[in-house]
Amino acid sequence: MPNTSLDEPEIITEYETMMYKRRGRVAYIMFNRPQALNAVNDQFEEDLHSAMLEFDLDNEAWVAIVHGAGRSFCAGADVKQRLVAMTPEQSARRHKGPNAEGYTGRSANWKPIIAAVHGYALGAGIVIAVESDMIVASEDVKFGITETRRGLPAARIWAKVNAFMPSKILSEMAITGEPIEASELYRLGLINRLVPTGEHLTVAEELAEKVLKSPPLATRSAVKLMRRQWVQPSADADMQMLPLKLHETEDFKEASLSFVEKRPPKYHAR
Repeated sequence: MPNTSLDEPEIITEYETMMYKRRGRVAYIMFNRPQALNAVNDQFEEDLHSAMLEFDLDNEAWVAIVHGAGRSFCAGADVKQRLVAMTPEQSARRHKGPNAEGYTGRSANWKPIIAAVHGYALGAGIVIAVESDMIVASEDVKFGITETRRGLPAARIWAKVNAFMPSKILSEMAITGEPIEASELYRLGLINRLVPTGEHLTVAEELAEKVLKSPPLATRSAVKLMRRQWVQPSADADMQMLPLKLHETEDFKEASLSFVEKRPPKYHAR
């Protein structure tokens, strides 16, 4: 259970892998696994859903900034966790597949979210950024659809990014798994603000202040409309990919093992 303290001027809720904080009308959701570059494990997923719900139901919070502690926004899935034997619940979740609505696709109040990104936004990191309504990125950021390199389908991420940035650059990201510089994605319209390294949070706060100048119900109506455009394509992509069961292939296991062992992978297309 999170530990909530009301003794300070800020409203703070500490989760195991992140922190929810509110100052005035602005909420902050900070990923707090800096030792793992904020890589996503099961606890991180659970905490992020809880923090997003807390923001959604916090009547005093009208806009949120999502950001990462340490050297990275989010470096994707925690590959090491995949090598540990899964519980029956974890195995069932894997076979069921991801939720097409992601972290923000279903909401009670549809409040705007700004992703303040630095370091890496890989795999789940680019998902969280794209599901956010606006992106402020440092010039040092590398965005990547690393699922391909890990032996998993890139379809769900492709569908979400494609809603905002349809291009052959996106095709290249999905097919090769190679990361792309923030400056290129800014040029293609995926990023709202490209800022000098270290200024991502400050500029995100300035953008949040602009959001707060408009009537909140009007901004929320825009958020609700925009988020729906990627939910159905994401669901369609999942339906196409789930029968492939790439997470059960030899290549998937080899991708994870070679990454942890820091050696070149040997794939056999099976």
